[in-house]
Amino acid sequence: MTESVLNVFQQAVHPLLPVASHEERTRQDFAKGLRGYVQNRLLPGLTPLHRKLAADAAREGAPPLDRHAIRTRMVGEPYFQAYASTNRVAQELLWSSVIDTIERDMPRLRREAQRLEGTTGSVQLDPTLEVPRYVTALDIHCMPGGYASDADPQNIAAGALYDRGVYLYAMGFMGPNNDDMGRSVCNYVRRRLQGFAPRRILDLGCTTGHSTLPYKELFPEAEVWGIDVAAPQVRYAHLRAAGLGVDVNFAQMNAERTSFPDGHFDLVVSHILLHETSGRAMPRIFEECFRLLAPGGYMIHADLPPFDAMDPFTQFILDNETHYNNEPFWGAMREQDQLALAERAGFPKGAAHFDTAPMAILEFAAQQAAGYDAEAAESVANREFKAGEYAPGGGWEVLVAQKPAGH
Repeated sequence: MTESVLNVFQQAVHPLLPVASHEERTRQDFAKGLRGYVQNRLLPGLTPLHRKLAADAAREGAPPLDRHAIRTRMVGEPYFQAYASTNRVAQELLWSSVIDTIERDMPRLRREAQRLEGTTGSVQLDPTLEVPRYVTALDIHCMPGGYASDADPQNIAAGALYDRGVYLYAMGFMGPNNDDMGRSVCNYVRRRLQGFAPRRILDLGCTTGHSTLPYKELFPEAEVWGIDVAAPQVRYAHLRAAGLGVDVNFAQMNAERTSFPDGHFDLVVSHILLHETSGRAMPRIFEECFRLLAPGGYMIHADLPPFDAMDPFTQFILDNETHYNNEPFWGAMREQDQLALAERAGFPKGAAHFDTAPMAILEFAAQQAAGYDAEAAESVANREFKAGEYAPGGGWEVLVAQKPAGH
């Protein structure tokens, strides 16, 4: 019952979403299903293997295994090799399964883009902006061409590939609009920051604007902005929002240093941005958040927990993204003292803390399952969800910091 409830989520159609043929859709469904097979069938088999290797290490008199020692022992094991290679193949397959659709559907996408341009919201592109090397040096998540690919002069293809590819990568667990992170943080703001009504909201590293749009839904009177260094993502985000009829502004800017004035925003957020940056960029982003916030405003970064909040085996599993999915800052970011970074950026000592924002999609699924039976609802709500970066548990880790009033 649990899986049947969760698997009903298909990606919501909008004018800029590539429309697959039957054959293309079959390949995409296979890629999505292979991802699920790896996570639900192959990944659990690593647990007993780890226990065996840990017991071997103990008999040898070795110290308790950290994530690096676990990897050293795991990489020679045939089962782990099968898991890691299949996971990588699934990742590459999900992108390639979408590319054919985009190329075939491109004439329609261009017509829709021309029709939607400027109908609602706004977009600002900056051809002089130098895209940081941590974005251009490799194809993050193995996405062909990367987030900022300029292969398409119309700046549509990279956003369309990301839009559909992320849905397949998350196996539908980001919800019909791929917006679970933004929706989850919005729920957190509504529940935990009661009475907080931001006039201006900024989403850093917004890519295609999936997580940006829920803020306009929660705060319809607010001025909402999404920024990203990648022009194709920014333009697609604008067109996608226009196609959905949501009035949001997008701009090509670097989160390390934007062109907005001091104290311009009441809420500055990001969603899985920090692990896509670098050790030099991350402190600058925190400093920019502090500069941009009005007194009493909040900074909220949604990502995964730091490594010191996980056991070594979970660290090892998640750090596979660093080793096999073109995420070089994935592990290093989780070793950063983010609370200390917030303090150095200007937030008072103790003003920053970690918390959990329950996944909105799992809460919704639990409500749906309640229509069947209470046991199914509890199973969905407490689902141990481990799927690449969408892990672990049923919530997103959020770093929350408030700028002092009157500062």
